[in-house]
Amino acid sequence: MGAYKHIQETFQQEYKERAQIFKARVQKWKKEGSIERVERPTNLARARTLGYKAKPGFVIVRVRIGKGRRKRKKPLGGREPKHNGRFFSPHKSHQRMAEERACAKFANLEVLNSYWVGEDGMQKYYEVILVDGTNPATGMQWVQRGRAERGLTSAGMRSRSLRNRAVWQPHS
Repeated sequence: MGAYKHIQETFQQEYKERAQIFKARVQKWKKEGSIERVERPTNLARARTLGYKAKPGFVIVRVRIGKGRRKRKKPLGGREPKHNGRFFSPHKSHQRMAEERACAKFANLEVLNSYWVGEDGMQKYYEVILVDGTNPATGMQWVQRGRAERGLTSAGMRSRSLRNRAVWQPHS
């Protein structure tokens, strides 16, 4: 078994058993800000799978997102009973919202990808991989501007139902 496979299994085992290490980690994250830059990825195997490299120009950011339904004001205008609901779906996943918030805070970087690292009763935590496209060390001059906002990341494509295209066609 390779090193990354072992790291992945250890991470999953900690979460399933709710190990003390995992609980302490989440408690520490609760006390920190909602968007925090971290020195190294919590789940190295997952980060490497999604394109992270330990080079200058790559940044890992942990984002905290509230769980549950999202409250959002509906614009006024029109018939009153239409606007009586409290919760209106933003049609975005929590992961996609985490990517957008990270991109807004670090405006000079672009979102490469993101992955789940933990959750408790009230919040979910994601680590977002950000990359500096202008840094020649990254080798990512191709990276587009506004990937997270336009839904071009993996989570964005999933929330726009572009993961499995032409599902209606019979596959032989």
